[in-house]
Amino acid sequence: MATTRFDMRLDEEIKTKAEKASALLGMKSLTEYVVRLMDHDATQVIAEHESITVDDNAFDRFMSACEKAQQPNDALLEAAAFTKDQGIK
Repeated sequence: MATTRFDMRLDEEIKTKAEKASALLGMKSLTEYVVRLMDHDATQVIAEHESITVDDNAFDRFMSACEKAQQPNDALLEAAAFTKDQGIK
């Protein structure tokens, strides 16, 4: 159940289109439609920024470099410390 409010102002034309879309999807209210859109978009944006996708060739080169590495250099240690300090997983 919702426990917080979010108020916003928008152009009448945008509101009219959103109300029509909401009705076409069989939603009970404009609020339900906006909440669904916000939840879907926020989930997608977070996922895009919390993961990295690389092609097979780049991954293979990365793994090869990791397997050949002896010990981490200063730049790598600094990068690891930075990501930890920033809360990057």
